[in-house]
Amino acid sequence: MAAPTQDRSTDNEMSAFKPSQEGITMPQPPTFATSAEERLHRKQQLAGAFRIFGRFGFGEGIAGHITVRDPEDPHMFWVNPFGMSFRHIRVSDLIAVNHEGDIVHGSRPVNQAGFVIHSAVHHAHPEVVAAAHAHSVYGKAWSSLARPLDPITQDACTLYENHGVVTEGRGAVVLDPEVGRALATGLTGRKMVFHQNHGIFAVGQTVAEAAWWFINTERNCQAQLMAEAAGTPTQIDHANAKFSAEQTGTAYAGWFSFQPLWDEVVRTDPDLFD
Repeated sequence: MAAPTQDRSTDNEMSAFKPSQEGITMPQPPTFATSAEERLHRKQQLAGAFRIFGRFGFGEGIAGHITVRDPEDPHMFWVNPFGMSFRHIRVSDLIAVNHEGDIVHGSRPVNQAGFVIHSAVHHAHPEVVAAAHAHSVYGKAWSSLARPLDPITQDACTLYENHGVVTEGRGAVVLDPEVGRALATGLTGRKMVFHQNHGIFAVGQTVAEAAWWFINTERNCQAQLMAEAAGTPTQIDHANAKFSAEQTGTAYAGWFSFQPLWDEVVRTDPDLFD
């Protein structure tokens, strides 16, 4: 017998990200009077996201990068310096690179593979403000299967029908601009892709959103690998998976879901603002 589908007769009145009590408002992403203020905020979020990635164990030697587009110069993005631990990154350590690969701000080198990937993504998708990639264990393990995730849990439904797999250049260090462009193409209309034999690439309209899709995906990879090791997971039906994605897979939902992690790192790692 098929699993029952949830009654959604009141969908228009109900949302996971709307307050149920009149007079209560949800937090919103900040707005800024100047590009300088917005730049500082984006850099602070970027440094914080790296600290959080480090805590989750996503760092692996020199691999991994998160980028954020500069609010004043859309052909420039901020990124971590090559060879620096995620757990040590401060705002002052971040470097800015233009789409030609020139370091505009900073005195440390940039990861060339990171430049090839992120410059292609930022060039192809003006709507993308931030992009995240790291060699996390479960993400790279799942990527070797060349499959999208299945809707086996509520959390796994977050990016249901909004992620995919890119196979071009699989397994090789991404130094070929064509592979960078293939990843950018694969992200068209999506929030995340797996690069086969490589790992997770997530994007968003904020650093918080991109970082959350990466974290969410990594945990979903872990859950599905564990479930498949134990047996055959039962999948959530299309209607309920789609409904959950509509509730939890928006840009706002991604931003808001990251806020508890941001609040934690602000308290424990105040030096990230240096």
